[in-house]
Amino acid sequence: MIDLTQHLKILLASTFSLYLKTQFFHWNVEGEEFIQLHEFFKNQYEELWSSVDDIAEKIRSLDSYSPGSLGRYLELSLVTDQTKIPNSRMMITILHDDHIIVKNQLNTCISLCEEFNQQGVLNFLAQRMEIHEKHIWMLRSLIKK
Repeated sequence: MIDLTQHLKILLASTFSLYLKTQFFHWNVEGEEFIQLHEFFKNQYEELWSSVDDIAEKIRSLDSYSPGSLGRYLELSLVTDQTKIPNSRMMITILHDDHIIVKNQLNTCISLCEEFNQQGVLNFLAQRMEIHEKHIWMLRSLIKK
């Protein structure tokens, strides 16, 4: 069960990092598609933000403590930190790739839920998977010319 909670902590940190990066892009996007991307990124970061609390509570429901500091998130996150402001097309590509990273972490957590017979957590993670798959599809569609 320790493996599951550890991977959920990685999922939490990666989701928080993706949330923060998406909001960063929302604030700083420029160009001809500004209005559309500004709103698009807002919808994504709001959805990601709402999931952070739910992931942390799943960790607690498994009798483990949820990380909550920026330093710990930096240690655990599979989503890399973003300090430079890329152009809008690169923002879309970066977010696309980061959602795939989170989706892969979800797959790992789902496999562990099956191994440890954690159906409630599994159901929650399956819903998260659907959301990330939709984000990936939308971002992939924006990348295409």
